[in-house]
Amino acid sequence: MTAVDDLSDSTEVVEMEDATSQFIVEKHSWDGLREIIHGSRKYSGMIINKAPHDFQFVQKHDEMGPHSHRLYYLGMPYGSRENSLLYSEIPKKIRKEALLVLSWKQMLDHFQATPHQGMYSREEELLRERKRLGVFGITSYDYHAQSGLFLFQASNSLFYCHDGGHNGFIAAPMKPVEIKTQCSGIRMDPKICPGDPNFIAFINNNDLWVTNIETCEERRLTFCHKGLNNVKDDPKSAGVATFVIQEEFDRFTGYWWCPAVCEDADGSKILQVLYEEVDESEVEIIHVPSPALEERKADVYRYPRTGNVHICTLTSENTASIVSTQSKELVLPFKTLFPGVEYIARAGWTRDGKYAWAVLLDRSQQKLQLVLLPPALFLSVGVDEPQWEEHVAAMAEGVQPFVIYEEVTDIWINVHDIFYPFIQTNNDEITFLWVNESKTGFCHLYKATSLLLPGGHQWTRDYSPSEDDFKCPVKEEVTLTSGEWEVLARHGSKIWVNEETKLVYFQGTKDTPLEHHLYVVSYESPGDIVRLTKPGFSHGCSVSQNFDMFISHYSNVSTPPCVHVYKLVGSDSDPLHKEPEFWASMMESAGCPADYVPPEIFRFPAKSGFELYGMLYKPHNLKPGKKHPAILFVYGGPQVQLVNNSYKGVKYLRLNTLASLGYAVIVIDGRGSCQRGLKFEGALKNKMGQVEIEDQVEGLQYVADKYKFIDLSRVAIHGWSYGGFLSLMGLIHRPNVFKVAVAGAPVTVWMAYDTGYTERYMDVPEHNQQGYEAGSVALHVDKLPNEPNRLLILHGFLDENVHFFHTNFLVSQLIRAGKPYQLQIYPNERHSIRCPESGEHYEIMLLYFLQIHIEITPPIQKCSYLLVNRSF
Repeated sequence: MTAVDDLSDSTEVVEMEDATSQFIVEKHSWDGLREIIHGSRKYSGMIINKAPHDFQFVQKHDEMGPHSHRLYYLGMPYGSRENSLLYSEIPKKIRKEALLVLSWKQMLDHFQATPHQGMYSREEELLRERKRLGVFGITSYDYHAQSGLFLFQASNSLFYCHDGGHNGFIAAPMKPVEIKTQCSGIRMDPKICPGDPNFIAFINNNDLWVTNIETCEERRLTFCHKGLNNVKDDPKSAGVATFVIQEEFDRFTGYWWCPAVCEDADGSKILQVLYEEVDESEVEIIHVPSPALEERKADVYRYPRTGNVHICTLTSENTASIVSTQSKELVLPFKTLFPGVEYIARAGWTRDGKYAWAVLLDRSQQKLQLVLLPPALFLSVGVDEPQWEEHVAAMAEGVQPFVIYEEVTDIWINVHDIFYPFIQTNNDEITFLWVNESKTGFCHLYKATSLLLPGGHQWTRDYSPSEDDFKCPVKEEVTLTSGEWEVLARHGSKIWVNEETKLVYFQGTKDTPLEHHLYVVSYESPGDIVRLTKPGFSHGCSVSQNFDMFISHYSNVSTPPCVHVYKLVGSDSDPLHKEPEFWASMMESAGCPADYVPPEIFRFPAKSGFELYGMLYKPHNLKPGKKHPAILFVYGGPQVQLVNNSYKGVKYLRLNTLASLGYAVIVIDGRGSCQRGLKFEGALKNKMGQVEIEDQVEGLQYVADKYKFIDLSRVAIHGWSYGGFLSLMGLIHRPNVFKVAVAGAPVTVWMAYDTGYTERYMDVPEHNQQGYEAGSVALHVDKLPNEPNRLLILHGFLDENVHFFHTNFLVSQLIRAGKPYQLQIYPNERHSIRCPESGEHYEIMLLYFLQIHIEITPPIQKCSYLLVNRSF
C-alpha cells in the first residue's frame, strides 16, 4: 500500500476557483430544513409503494361473463395506508380509441391487515428487514389455482379465503377466515400443500407445523427447537432460512411441499415436505440491544453455517384427518455425501415430485452443484423404526444422489432463481432450463440434458464418496442467449416457459445495461431474441399463465412508474413474433414534484478499460460562471446497480432535494456493481475498498471537466452500508478530493461481517490477510484528516446486519488516534431506517451538516491542490 504522503507518477493539478466564483448554498435553520424535508416527504408518501405487484392471472374455464381474466395482486388503494389483496377484471374486448383504466377492487371485506399500532413480532420485524419491506399490511400471499385458495399472514395471524378456482369466481369482497391455533408465538412462512390444499404448513418457534383448514387438526412435524430462553442451549431449527441464507442468498424459506400426492395401499394420501434442519451450536452468538426499552436486555443472533435436508411424510385418511407423520433423513449425513458443501442455496421439488433438488455451494462460493435427491434416499428415523440395515436392504437398486450440473469459477458464483426441470419422458435423463454466468462471464440461458447413470453404490455406514461419485454427464447443453449482456436471474427474477410453443420469456439487458426488458426466445430452435417491451424505459414484467398477456411496471428517469397490461396478438403459427398490443392501464404515472429535475445519465471510458455509467443531478439554480458544491452519492458494492433508466423520484428523492438547494449530485456505478458481467463485478475479488474509489474519483473529474460548474474544492461523499464503507475509504485515501464524508452504517472491519458475504468476495482471512487489512477502515484511521467537521458517522443502534460494533470499534480507534468525528445514533433503528421520524431526522441532519461544513471559508484566492492517482 502506498503511503499517504507519497505521490504516484500520475498527478494532476486542479485550480481552485476564487471565492467570488463560488455558489454559496443558502444556509437554513434546522426548522427551515425540516420544512423542506416535510415537503419532499409529503410528495414521496403520495406515490411510494402505491404500484400493484405480485400478480396472479386467473382465467375462467367456463364462458360465463364478459371477462377473460381476473387479475389478483397486492397494492395500496387510494386513501389506504396498507397493502391489501386486490383484484381487477380484464375484459375480452376493449375500445382501442379509449384508455381503459382498470378499477382496483377489494378482495377482502373491511380487513385490517396491519397489527395493532403497527407492532410486529420480533420474527416478523427481522423478516421485513431481510426483505427490505417498507410497506405495512399484507406483503405476500400463496395461491392454489385449482381450488382458488388464498393464504396470507396478517395482523400477527394466518388467514385464508377462496375465489372459486376453476369453477368460476365468487363475489368479493369477502371476509377472510382466521386459522386458529394452539401454538404459542407467531406463525411464519405459511404455505398451501399443492397436492391437497386443505393442508397448510407453517413455522412456529423454529419448528415445522401443519394444520388442516377443514378439520382444524394441527400437528407439530419437527422437534428440533426446545423453546429454551438460553439461545446457546437451543441451537437447532427446522424449516427456517437462517440469517445468512436470507441476507446473502435471498432465500427466505427452509421447507418445500412436494407437488405430487402418493397413495398408500389402503388409499390414504401421503404428502411429503422437504425441509432444512440447521444446527448452529458451533456458531458465534451476537448480542444486539433489544428495541423494547422496558426489557433492558439484548437480542441474540447467530451467523449460521449450512444445514441438513430431511423429508417429513404425512399420511392422511379420506376423512382428511392426519393418521401419522414420519421424519426421514438421508441415508448418510449430508456432510458425508457432499463433503466441502457449505451452503444449501436453493431447494425444491421437480414438478412431478419424483425428485427433491438442491443447489449446493462450497465455502469459497466458487463451485456450484445442482443435485437431485430421490425420496427413497431418505430413511425413517425414530425409536420405534426398523434398523438402518433393514432400510438400506429395502432401497431400490440405483438409489443415489445425482449431480446433474456443476459450475466452477475463480471469481465467485452469483446464486440465481432460475431452474426449470421438464417432466421426464425418459427415466435415464432429465432436461432443464438453467442460467449460467461462469461459462462466458455473463448470465445466459441454457437448455441442458443430463444422463442419470446410477453408480451402483453399496450403502454402508462407513461409505465415503469421492468427489465425482454422483456426477452425471451432460448429454447436451444448448445455448439459448449469448452476448455481453445479462439475463436477469437474481433477486427473485423469473422465467415463463410455454411448453406448447417451446418458448421461454425472460427479462434481460440485451438492448442496454441501463434498461430491463421482457424478451422471448425459442428453446427448441434458438435464434431470434424478440423484445416485447418498448425502449426508453426500464420494465419489470409478469406473464400470464396462458402466455397471451403480460403486465409491465415501467418508468424512466423523467417519467414516474406506470403499470400497463399488454395482449400478445398475431399468428399462432409464429408465436415467437407475436406483437404486444396495449390493452389496459392499472396505474398511470403520477405527476412529478414541481421542483423535480430528472438526472442526466452520462458515460465515460475509464482507465480500467471499462465504460462506466453515471447520473448527474444538476443544481436547479445554475448561474453562469458559478461553481457549485458537489455530493458524490455512492454505494459501489456488488449486487447493486444505482445508475439505470428508471424513475428516481421516490428512492432517491433526497438527491433531487440536494440539487434544489444548489448542490450538484453525482452517482457512479464503478467496477463491482452488477448487470455488467462477472469480470466487471469481480474486479473487487479479494480487494474490496481498493478499486472503487479510483472509479468514483475518475467519474467526478470527468463530470467536472464536462460540465464546468462543479467546484472540486467542495466535494462531499455520502453513502449507506457498503456506501458508508466507501465514504470512509474516500476520506482515508483521497482526503484532498473529499472535503467531508457522511458514512451511514459502515462496515469498518471485514473480519466482523458475516461469512456468507465476506468470504464470497474476500476469501477466508487466512488466505487474504493483506486484503482484509487494506479493506478495513478502522485499521487506517491514522490517514483520516485532523481537521474537525469533516466526518459524520450515522448508525442504527439495533443494526443486526452491520452491527453497531463496527461503528463502536471505529470510534474507539478514532479516539486513540486523536481524530475528530461526529456521530449520530438512531437508538431504535436497525440497518434500514424505517421510522418516519428517524428518516426525517437523518435527512435534516445530512442537509445541515453539509451546508455548514462543505463550504470553503472566504477569502481564499486562487490556489492549487492535488488529485493524486494512487494504488492502495
